[in-house]
Amino acid sequence: MSIASIMVSVDLGQSAASRVRLAADLADRFGATLTGIAARRLADLGPVADIEAAQVAYDSDKAKLAAELGRAKDLFLGNAGKATRTVWREAEAGPETVLIRQARGADLVVVGRDPRGDGAGTFSCTPGPVLMEAGRPILVVPPGLDRLKADRIVIAWKDAPEARRAVSAALPFIAHADQVFVVSAGGEARLEGAEDVSELLARHGAHVTTHLLHAPAGTVADEILRFAGRQDADLIVMGGYGHSRLREWLFGGVTRDILQISPLCCLMSH
Repeated sequence: MSIASIMVSVDLGQSAASRVRLAADLADRFGATLTGIAARRLADLGPVADIEAAQVAYDSDKAKLAAELGRAKDLFLGNAGKATRTVWREAEAGPETVLIRQARGADLVVVGRDPRGDGAGTFSCTPGPVLMEAGRPILVVPPGLDRLKADRIVIAWKDAPEARRAVSAALPFIAHADQVFVVSAGGEARLEGAEDVSELLARHGAHVTTHLLHAPAGTVADEILRFAGRQDADLIVMGGYGHSRLREWLFGGVTRDILQISPLCCLMSH
């Protein structure tokens, strides 16, 4: 398996530049094309009594959006590096909707872990909807990281289709890793399934070990992160578990906690 196309969400938040540099470094490593995407909706004017005033407000916001998209493009090109093959796309639409639609042309989608908290504002592309709808593996990047070595990888294993897809998506990273740790934690922890995954990865040439983590209910994410810290890992691979209720994304405990607090990059698949 290979990665030929990487797509990164671009906004004007504090960590946007570092996220682009991280994605560009991965694109260079895998010989992939890097596509940057930025989008936001025009402001909703709502009911108006004065058509001329509404037109002025619309024109003003349209000009503001054009300027903001220009800044986002400059940020992308300025941090992508000259050696990377790049494509730029922008749109007047919801950022998550655009990224989900455009993800059909990507092997991997890179998003910020907390763009709203990072100051991305209306350009924010939160990872939850992208994870659930894009049909592509996503790399969730915490604020401030501009490089992912992926020399030591933790696979948070749960015997479910989401985790199986995540492991498959991670094979290009696993092939170059120094060490891979397959861990099973919590009430559903099973060494047998984790050992089967380890055996598979060993056949792919990985240096892999299997670990059973004992974690009380509600502490699984913390235990996985503590284990990753002890192993000096910088990438967690896991399935993303959740469902939609009228477009409100509801995640299982471990997925929710990892999306909120992980200081490490997470490669996730739904």
